[in-house]
Amino acid sequence: MFLAIDTSTGTGVALVDGTGKIRASRVLEDTRRHVEVVGTFIQEVLSETGTAPAQVTAVAAGMGPGPFTGLRIGIAAARAFGQGAHIPVIPLVSHDALALEWYENGGTGELLVTTDARRRELYWSRYTGLDTDGIPVRVAGPSLDRPDDLDAAETARLADGTAAPHRVDAVGIPAGALGILALRVQTSGREHAADEALYLRPPDIAAQGPRKRVS
Repeated sequence: MFLAIDTSTGTGVALVDGTGKIRASRVLEDTRRHVEVVGTFIQEVLSETGTAPAQVTAVAAGMGPGPFTGLRIGIAAARAFGQGAHIPVIPLVSHDALALEWYENGGTGELLVTTDARRRELYWSRYTGLDTDGIPVRVAGPSLDRPDDLDAAETARLADGTAAPHRVDAVGIPAGALGILALRVQTSGREHAADEALYLRPPDIAAQGPRKRVS
């Protein structure tokens, strides 16, 4: 059993079994209620399937890209569950789950997954399909660019007449696909993503400086 948690956009939680079947899932697109619902969603997918925490063998954690506050809630939940159950946490790029779902649903050719990073910037990843293990082939990204710069780079890259990639905006990450991806990564012995959050931008905070002397 793979428990999948992603809060890079809304909140998604799913339970996937060893055959790759999505046994239960919950999703909320609201980007401001992660902390309110993630724990409840975990309890609900376990209860719906009659799965005890001890029966979960790994936790898939969506590492973004996503906003600082929301993203770290899902990562913290995944790490806490993994630590409490003494099972591994598998960090994965959230865009990869969206790419997996798109190709599994019949998508072909190149795919460009984008996340609005605000401030006139996009976080993007480009894919060419699924490999022999059913894992999305990410050939570029995740990277951060201004839309005009990304469009110019894509235009230059496609100057030979190659068809433009299909584009999907990441307004929701399918937790079920994230769980399937974790299963395939573990089964194939592939390396997972780095255990580092992909924040859309650094938090707007700074370390406190030394106190000023008052004379």
